[in-house]
Amino acid sequence: MKKLIYFSILGLLTFSACQKDVLNKQPLNIISDATLWSDPALIDGYLTQLYAQTAVFVQETPGYTVGWNGAWDTSEQTGGPFYINEIADEAKAGWAVFINSSSFKAGGLKIGGGFLEWWEMSYQTIRSLNEFIERVPTSPVDASVIKLRTAEARFLRAFNYFAMVKRYGGVPLITKVQNVGDSKETLYPARDSEQKVYDFVISEIDAIGADLPEVATDYGRPTKYTALALQSRAALYAGSIAQYGTIQLSGLLGIPAASANTYYQKSYDASNAIINSGKYALYNADADKVKNFKNIFLVKHNSEIIFAKQHDGISNFSGGNAWSYDFLQCPKPHAWDAGNEDAPYLEMAEEFEHIDGTPGTLDRTAIQQGLWSMDQLWANKDPRFFATIYTMGTPWKGTIVDPHNGLLLPDGTIQTDGSFNGTAALGTQKVNNQFFTSFGVMKLLDETADNSQWISKSSTDYTVFRYAEVLLNLAEAAFELGKTGEALGAVNQIRARAGIASLANVDREKIRHERKVELAFEGHRYWDLRRWRTAVSVLSVNRSGLRYILDYTTGKYQLQVIENADGTVAPPAFYPYNYYFPITIARTGNNPNLVENPGYN
Repeated sequence: MKKLIYFSILGLLTFSACQKDVLNKQPLNIISDATLWSDPALIDGYLTQLYAQTAVFVQETPGYTVGWNGAWDTSEQTGGPFYINEIADEAKAGWAVFINSSSFKAGGLKIGGGFLEWWEMSYQTIRSLNEFIERVPTSPVDASVIKLRTAEARFLRAFNYFAMVKRYGGVPLITKVQNVGDSKETLYPARDSEQKVYDFVISEIDAIGADLPEVATDYGRPTKYTALALQSRAALYAGSIAQYGTIQLSGLLGIPAASANTYYQKSYDASNAIINSGKYALYNADADKVKNFKNIFLVKHNSEIIFAKQHDGISNFSGGNAWSYDFLQCPKPHAWDAGNEDAPYLEMAEEFEHIDGTPGTLDRTAIQQGLWSMDQLWANKDPRFFATIYTMGTPWKGTIVDPHNGLLLPDGTIQTDGSFNGTAALGTQKVNNQFFTSFGVMKLLDETADNSQWISKSSTDYTVFRYAEVLLNLAEAAFELGKTGEALGAVNQIRARAGIASLANVDREKIRHERKVELAFEGHRYWDLRRWRTAVSVLSVNRSGLRYILDYTTGKYQLQVIENADGTVAPPAFYPYNYYFPITIARTGNNPNLVENPGYN
C-alpha cells in the first residue's frame, strides 16, 4: 500500500460550498496514508475528488477526445458537455472550434477510438473508490460516517460502471484494489459480460439504498432516491438491450431476450419507489409555461431535481466551480463573436407539437412560398419549444436573436452583404459558416450570465437525474410490461405540466417521442437510440436547417430549407458495430486478455 497519497489541487472541484469548506481545512497536496484514513475531513476531501473525477456526470463529458488542444477540450470548461448532442439527431456542431464531432458522426468511430472515451479515467477513479471502500471501514471515525461515505463511494463506482457498460458492453469488473504482486489474471483482467456489469450496477443500488439518506443533508451528494434513479435508468437500458440487442462474442455482449421483462420490472419498481416517496414533483411554479420549463434548470434545488452537479459562477482559475455552458451555447452578444455551440436541426424543431396535440411538422413546400412572421411560423407551439430552442425573433438580453441571412429588396433580388437604406443584409448571429442551421439551444441558458469575458462563468447546475425522466422511465417500462394505463398516465403528467393536450392513448413511439422532446439536449437521445437499436436508421440521415431572408418592405421573412445541413462529402453514418465503442488497439495491446468488439478491424 502506498504511504503517501497525492492529490491534484485542481482536481478537488466541489459539489457544494460546504464541501469546499471541508477541503480548505488543511493542505491536501501530500498527506500520509495514516493521516488520511483517520481524519473525517480528509476522508470527505478524498471522496469529493472522486465525485469531481466522474466527469460523465455532466452531459457525458468524456475522459479524452481527439481534438483541438488534445484532452483539454473535453472538460466542462470547453467543448466536453456538447458532443453528446452533436452526434445524435438533435443537433450538429454549430461552432466546431474545439473538436469536429461531425467526423465521428460520419462513421469516424474506428478501432482507434478517441470519442467520448471513459476507460482510463474511469478505471483510475474506480481504483481509488475500491481503495476507499476497503480502507474507510477500518478508520477510527464514527460508524455512521463510515456507513454513509462507503455507500456514496459504491454509488459512484456503480455510476462509473454504468457509463462504461453503455459504451463498451462488457468490461472488466474490478471491485478490489489491484497490487503489483497480484496474479497476471488479476492485473490483466478479461472482460466480464455486459449482463454481469448491468447486474452489478443494479445490485449495488439494492445493497446501499438503506445506507443513504432519505433527504440530502449536503446538497450535491446522493440520497436513497438518487441511487434509485440510477437503478431506474440502468435497468431500463438493460431491458432494452435484452429486447432489441443480440448475443455476441459467446455471451460477452448482449443480454438474453428472456430477461427483458425482469429488467423492465426492476426499472418500474425503482421509478415507483421514487414517485411514491412524495419527495419530488414536476416543477410547476410559474404560470407562464415557457418560463416554467426554463426554470426547471435555472431554479436551484427545486422540487424536480433528484441529483445535480452544482456550479457557482466563479471561474476555476479563481478557485470557483463554474463551467462553460452559457458562454459556448448562448446567442450573441458574445466575447468571441461566436456561441451557438450546438446547432439544432429543423427536424428537431418540428418534433415539438402544437398545444392542441397536432404534429409540429412544417409543410416544406408551403413555408418556402410567400412571406412569414415568426408568430405565423411557430404559432401555438408546445411551450417547451420556446424554452428549449432559440431561433429568429427569440427574446434575448433586451433584444432578439437575429440570424437572418440575406435581405429581400423591393426589386425581388437578394442582397447578401452590406445594407440597404440602413437595413443590414445579415443578422447579428453567426450566419456565414458551414455549421449554421438558424437554431440554437435555449435549455439551461441563464440570460443574466455574463458572456462578455472568458469562459467558465456559468453558475447553472447540471441536472443528472430529474423527476420527469423517472416518469418517462416508468412509462417505457410500464408499457413494455403491458401496463398501458400507467404508461399513459405518466406521459400525460408531463404533457400537462408542459401545457399541451393530453394523449387519448399511448404506444411505444409516442413514449419515445415524448422522451425526445422533454429530455432534449440533456444527453439522453444518443444512448436511447443505441439501446433501442434504431441508431443505424435514425442517425444515418442528413438533416436540414432553415434560412431566414428578411423582406425589406414588410419585415417578414422569406424562408429557404437548407437541405443536407451536415454536408454531402461526409454525411452522417452509424454502422451496426457502432452500438458498442471499440476497446481499441492500444488497450488490447496492453492487455492480451481483452477481446475487441465485433466490426472493429
